[in-house]
Amino acid sequence: SVEAGFAVRMPVSLDAEYGVIGALLLDNDAYDRVGDALLPEHFHSDKNRLVYAEIAAQINANKVCDVVTVGIALKGQVALSELNSMAQFVPSAANVRRYVATLIERYKSRMLLQVSAEITELAQDHDRSIEDRVEAAQGQLGKLISETPRDDWVSVGEGMAQHMQVLEDRANGISNAMPTGLEAVDDFLSGGARPGSVIIIGARPSMGKTALAMTIGTNMATDYVVGMLSMEMPHSDLRDRLAAMLGHMSLATVLQPRKYGGFDWGKVSNSAERARALNMHVSDASGLNINQIRSKARNLKRRHGLNVLILDYIGLAEGLDRKQQRAYQLEEISRGLKGLAKELDIAVLCLAQLNRKVEDRADQTPVLSDLRDSGAIEQDADVIMFVHRPIQSRPDMGFEWRDYAKVSIPKNRQGRCGVFNLSYIGEQTRFESWMGDAPITRTAYGSKGNDL
Repeated sequence: SVEAGFAVRMPVSLDAEYGVIGALLLDNDAYDRVGDALLPEHFHSDKNRLVYAEIAAQINANKVCDVVTVGIALKGQVALSELNSMAQFVPSAANVRRYVATLIERYKSRMLLQVSAEITELAQDHDRSIEDRVEAAQGQLGKLISETPRDDWVSVGEGMAQHMQVLEDRANGISNAMPTGLEAVDDFLSGGARPGSVIIIGARPSMGKTALAMTIGTNMATDYVVGMLSMEMPHSDLRDRLAAMLGHMSLATVLQPRKYGGFDWGKVSNSAERARALNMHVSDASGLNINQIRSKARNLKRRHGLNVLILDYIGLAEGLDRKQQRAYQLEEISRGLKGLAKELDIAVLCLAQLNRKVEDRADQTPVLSDLRDSGAIEQDADVIMFVHRPIQSRPDMGFEWRDYAKVSIPKNRQGRCGVFNLSYIGEQTRFESWMGDAPITRTAYGSKGNDL
């Protein structure tokens, strides 16, 4: 028959489908071992899909499920004799996980055939750039890749027994925290950025958030693999900044050497040598969505490894559906970044803009509600760090404020919250540790105290 020929051509295992249904009808408790992985669409047969959906619905409603209850609920759509045959297809539910693994493998094989057809269409769509088409193809393939479902319930006794090695390593100075190279930051982060965490650096424009991210990135790239998605600046601008930062030259000189007395070629050579030693990779692709970010991160991890991903900045990322409200798009991106950090076991350092209303307050130190457009960023982040340079909003402040930056941490899941000081070397677009106390505003009547 046509149906039989179609079944032969398609990757299908009806035996596995009957095996799963039969096992669940025999033993409802078996659903606990497969329900988190198995969906109705994994079944190729419409009839089997219908039966499984009803079984799942009854078990999830805490009802006892058998041939009769399913038959009554389906109201004759599947004959009772067929349900009875399925229930007797296997002797027990012992191998239900193997049936499910086969069933899902066949489903993904069918999806792979479908995706291959879509990729064939993409290959012939010459109205789109080849880069766009390859990215779309990678996104389609990425949807088929997922981790094998596992039983992640662990008794606290077993868990603590395993964790003793981690505690012993910490006692011996061994930690999975990755130092940022800025002592004050590491102090608040309990040693540094941690795999699986999302760190938000928020600030108003021109406060130095990109400079702080690049400072941390270049510091960490001596010992770890760092990837930077720069959606705001092209490669050329970032390389100018790197030359100034690594060579300790003013950015103005890098951009206009003849105007400012020419290059110190020793510093230029030093910046190139330092850059060569860094394990840091940069992409300046713009307008990425979370699937493209995920694809690029996976690709970098596979080719070079990846410990830290920097995203500059979240406000320039696109939602999968651009017609959705911006808050929903940012929620999608924020949630995706957290999932990506856990999936790849990396730290994600994400930059974010703040609302303009922060500039209307007397004390312009940012607070959590200043994060622009979405509360999801606040919710998903493990650490939120705000950068504020008072002299940016009050240029008339004294010279002692020129390099001062106040950094506040209002959220920190694995450490303490508080405020610390950093030094911003503006002409070199880099940060370093602040030495001593914060500056004090001077008035005609004496000290006024810290005016931040």
